[in-house]
Amino acid sequence: MRMTITLDPDVEQRLQQVMRERGVSSKDAVNDAIRAGLHPARGRNKRFVQRTFSLGIGAGTDPVKALQLSDGLEDDALLGKMEPHN
Repeated sequence: MRMTITLDPDVEQRLQQVMRERGVSSKDAVNDAIRAGLHPARGRNKRFVQRTFSLGIGAGTDPVKALQLSDGLEDDALLGKMEPHN
């Protein structure tokens, strides 16, 4: 297939660099770049697994309520610092 493409300046610069480094024509450099973009790289599709850690919260403990309790205790401590001391 023949076609005319317009390259952005940064792409043109990179393409010329690849042509010089590999000693290939613009046709070969463009075809190689398109092939590389159309085929997924090895390892790219590796499944991401999030590592998790135990927070030490026992079964049956509602973490939302624990956070609310923590917030309340922190509020009480801040209010205690704000009260004038006699």
